[in-house]
Amino acid sequence: MTTTDWNTNIYGQAALEDRSAPRQRVNIPATLRPSGGKGFQTVVLDLSLGGFCANALQRMHPGNRCWLTLPGMEALQAEVVWWDSGRVGCAFANLLSPIVHDNILARYRGDGVFRRP
Repeated sequence: MTTTDWNTNIYGQAALEDRSAPRQRVNIPATLRPSGGKGFQTVVLDLSLGGFCANALQRMHPGNRCWLTLPGMEALQAEVVWWDSGRVGCAFANLLSPIVHDNILARYRGDGVFRRP
């Protein structure tokens, strides 16, 4: 295992295990595309710097990659952590920037409140 692999593995484990980032309930229409599959319409139900939960009637398997596209944004790569009864929880491959996160929340929660850094 190279140093790069080790660093990637360590980050991946931390992203999957550290679920302490505050999760904000949202209702965001989006597109979710599983690796090797066709994208489908979904609704993101909660969002944090490290990941999201969304509706996914199509079964998604833990460990597989997927891409979430929120309105007006480029696709965000993530890894499926769990799938249960039509919902999926995913960890982003790269943490969201706090500024991007706050802008998404302001737009979709409708409260206009920005978190201070």
